[in-house]
Parts: sequence; structure tokens; C-alpha cells
Amino acid sequence: MSEIKKFMYINRRAPYGSIYALEGLEVVLIGAAFDQDCCMAFVGDGVFQLVRGQDSTQTGMKNFSPAYKALGDYDVNRLYVERESLAERGLSEDDLMELTWEDEDDDWAEKPSIRVVSREELARLMEEQDVLLNF
Repeated sequence: MSEIKKFMYINRRAPYGSIYALEGLEVVLIGAAFDQDCCMAFVGDGVFQLVRGQDSTQTGMKNFSPAYKALGDYDVNRLYVERESLAERGLSEDDLMELTWEDEDDDWAEKPSIRVVSREELARLMEEQDVLLNF
């Protein structure tokens, strides 16, 4: 039997203006549906993907940000946001959506999915993965 590989989906682009952010979300949901060990990282303009209260009407693109709430249902509960990328864009953890997952080992307690980490810590987490996919 083959060993489960760890996948990190790295999101580097703003949510609207290109298809990368939506495709990254779709690919992680597909991978998770096939029992991949998935986590996501948000760096650079990718941090904008998790900003609460998105309004995409000016872009002509559908607002897909509510779909991030489904990640917990697919056991994608490790969303790493780079602290420095937030600060460089004038954002803080308070600007991010509240995304949670239910921990079956803790009587289905809701726990936060988003973890704000330093650039150094994110680099360490990336080294622990078997596969890195950039979007």
C-alpha cells in the first residue's frame, strides 16, 4: 500500500482578475475528496483570497469566497497565512474570514482553520510537504 503524500497548495494571487485563485480552490477540494492530505498557504496577494466581505461586482467575476467555508467539510483545516504578507498589504488577522472545522476527536468542537504564521515558519512547513502546487 502506498504512503499518503502531503500536499500544500500555495496561493500567491489576488482572488479576482485571473482564474488562478478559483482553480487553486477547486483543485484542493478535488484532492481532498480523494483523501489527499491537503493544506493551503496564502502568501503575497494570495492573502486577499481570505479577506472577509469580498465584493467582486466590479470585476465581472463571481464571488467564490463563500466556497472556502466548505474546506473544513473536506478535512482541509490547515490554512496558513503569511503574517508578513498581511502586514505588507495593510491587513491583519482581523480582516480575514472566520473559517472553522469540526474536530471529531474533541466532541465535534469547532476550531479555527486559519493560522497566521511567520515567513520563516511557513518556509519550514513547506519543507515538510511532499508536493507543493502553486496557484
